Amino acid sequence: MATNSNAVSSSALTWDQEDKWQWRAAAVLLRPLHLGLAFPSVLYVAAMTVFLFRPPDLFSFYADRVAFAVLVFFVALRAMALGEKVPFFAGLSLPMLGLMALAVLRVLREPFDAQMWSIIASKYIVPFALFHVAVLVFRGEAQRRHFAVFVCLALAYLVFISIAFLADARSLIFPRFILDESLGFHPDRARGPFLQAVANGVSLNILGILVLALPQKRKIVARLLWLALPVAILATMTRAVWIAFAFSAMVLGFRRIKRRVLAACALLAVASLLAVVAVSFNDHALKTALGERTEERGPVEARLAVYDAGWAMFQERPLTGWSAGRMYAELGRRMSGYRLRTFYVHNTYLALLVEFGVPGLALYGVLFFNLFRLSWHGRPGESASVASLRKVWPILLGVYLFNAFFVDMAYQFVIGLVFTVAGMLCASEELVA
Repeated sequence: MATNSNAVSSSALTWDQEDKWQWRAAAVLLRPLHLGLAFPSVLYVAAMTVFLFRPPDLFSFYADRVAFAVLVFFVALRAMALGEKVPFFAGLSLPMLGLMALAVLRVLREPFDAQMWSIIASKYIVPFALFHVAVLVFRGEAQRRHFAVFVCLALAYLVFISIAFLADARSLIFPRFILDESLGFHPDRARGPFLQAVANGVSLNILGILVLALPQKRKIVARLLWLALPVAILATMTRAVWIAFAFSAMVLGFRRIKRRVLAACALLAVASLLAVVAVSFNDHALKTALGERTEERGPVEARLAVYDAGWAMFQERPLTGWSAGRMYAELGRRMSGYRLRTFYVHNTYLALLVEFGVPGLALYGVLFFNLFRLSWHGRPGESASVASLRKVWPILLGVYLFNAFFVDMAYQFVIGLVFTVAGMLCASEELVA
């Protein structure tokens, strides 16, 4: 009997140990699920980080699509668990749905093209989803602080590599694909991980605006970044970026009420002046490059020719636009006298007219009119951080829309930043209402 009792005890102990290991294995496997549900804002900024380092010209095993799918899955699962409704704002959701439907229907008429679907996802599908996900995620001050930390780190990184490029410190630039001249555009400028100088400049400008508006524990970091920001903007060697930054800095100084921000903007102006003077007198090569870039006429003439060709294409099909397969081929045919690697319209508004006709530009206009209206909807009960975002929101949109005159905005990270902030503003309205 004693032997049988010992055997039973040993067997029970063995089963207890096995159960214990099984529970531990289950806990390890479920831990990512718990973290994703508990900290969706961290998951959100992680996805934005992937967008930052995944330019359109670099095929990184579709890492951005994986990050996007994971983010949407966890936020949707969390919303179902908490019984939250999918946010819907007619003035914003309907125009975005309209543009997305036009783009998808247009490309469905053509044979499958992975690049075209990637562009549609970057311009319409991902921003639409990010806007609604941001409404669900950024509803509290803790979540907005997570985004503020991301903004600060992203700005510091972009400023650092832009200045490193300007100083010709190529060994400090990471990731290395930024220096690969066979990828993207503008290898002679500070183009960042976007591989395009305008996208880099717009990101620097928007992040610079956000770093002042979002809550920061150490304001001195934001001020130091703003002192270095003019040099990083200068390194893009892009006139549209220079103009947008100069005007946004001046308007920001008058728009913000706090004296310390006015002082920061004054210091920024002085730092910009000193940087330009120092460059002009001490670096002959950089002085020559700036002079050549300022006086350069070739790109302007080529861009005007593209505009003429695009406008002619729009006039031929003002309501239906051109099919996805024929648009770029037709634009290249009409630009046969120019030796360009790729043919794009280089203007967001004209591109909408050529692609979708008048309905596309009309939907875009309605969308951004309603986006501007978010700055008018401030309520007495909202937090100080959201109120601060509302003050700078028209400046941020102005920077985006001005630069859209000179590039077709197809950059996932740039568009994602804009619609993330829009989601934050709408989340605040939803909670107060």
